[in-house]
Amino acid sequence: MDVEAIPSASYSMTLRVEFPHRGETLGAILTAVGEAGGMVGAVDIVRMRDDRSIRDITVNASDSEHGRRIVEAVEALPETRVVNISDRTFLMHLGGKIEVRSKMPVRTRDDLSMAYTPGVARVCRAIAEEPERAFNLTIKRNTVAVVSDGTAVLGLGDIGPRAAMPVMEGKAMLFKEFADVDAFPLCLDTKDPDEIVETVKRLAPGFGGINLEDISAPRCFEIEERLKEELDVPVFHDDQHGTAVVVLAALINSLKIIGKRMKDLKVVVNGVGASGVACAKIMLAAGVENVVGCDSRGIVHRGRDDLNPSKAWFAENTNPEGRTGGLAEAVRGADLFLGLSAPKVLTLELLKSMADDPIVFAMANPEPEIMPEIAMGHARIIATGRSGAWPRTT
Repeated sequence: MDVEAIPSASYSMTLRVEFPHRGETLGAILTAVGEAGGMVGAVDIVRMRDDRSIRDITVNASDSEHGRRIVEAVEALPETRVVNISDRTFLMHLGGKIEVRSKMPVRTRDDLSMAYTPGVARVCRAIAEEPERAFNLTIKRNTVAVVSDGTAVLGLGDIGPRAAMPVMEGKAMLFKEFADVDAFPLCLDTKDPDEIVETVKRLAPGFGGINLEDISAPRCFEIEERLKEELDVPVFHDDQHGTAVVVLAALINSLKIIGKRMKDLKVVVNGVGASGVACAKIMLAAGVENVVGCDSRGIVHRGRDDLNPSKAWFAENTNPEGRTGGLAEAVRGADLFLGLSAPKVLTLELLKSMADDPIVFAMANPEPEIMPEIAMGHARIIATGRSGAWPRTT
């Protein structure tokens, strides 16, 4: 079975194309895009003259290289010129993705006197006398700080606080769009746990919750624990708690389909960082008894002498059969592969060595441990951490 990746909006572009103003030319352009594997969206007129036309053609590709081939196919047509190429994903990020707006208009002097001085002073005094009233009289009750140092962003690693901002803005968007919670990204230019904790503590009075995001292990564990102890608002570590909750929900539903039980599962967790440890903990609590973890040096077991505190805990509480070796030894006979690691580490050969009706949660971002189009037909259930398109078969 030949498998082809479906073009995705994450690799969407708008081609501004100039071509002879003849009926067959536009058809030839769209045919060239289709034959190159692109998916045409909107076709918009920019300008039309007697002899030539300019149109914007929106095209989805499967990746950047595929996009380049599509452009080359269009440019190869006679008398046709690609005037400009706009990356729609980059356009979406221009100027950032979030903004701050007032909840009420200030139309009159009276409005201003209540929203700001002098009326606001009475509200300030009320909070000073009863600090808990800040939850009702300020944005605190519905505002979350999304905090990162940019050291473990998606599958990109340590890219720094500035490069982490688009992801943190995106998380703030999710809070607002799906829960109507206001969130603001705070990317900190430090990797020092003490400085991060102190900075968040000083910012905390303005927020009703703290969402830690993409902070590398093992520092993230210390930062989370200290903030939980020292703050009076909830502290949520997305890479641990968010991932673990989603994984358990997906696993519960998967078991309904394949007819297996939690306690009978053999689970492989590839990637024993913050997400991997948290997912292991929640699965053990849900009744899974056999979890094996792998990191870049192979299976995590009690005999290794290179384990940080979180991996040492993992070694003490998992791998009941005492397995050693690498990923190949870990996945043999496994029911679930949970990938929280790096692209393309789960090969088709390794997948075929798993148990019957295997479940594959390949959650590395932006590229999973195995592409769904490769796993199709071999895994009973496939999930990724992406929101992009799924494969098609031909």
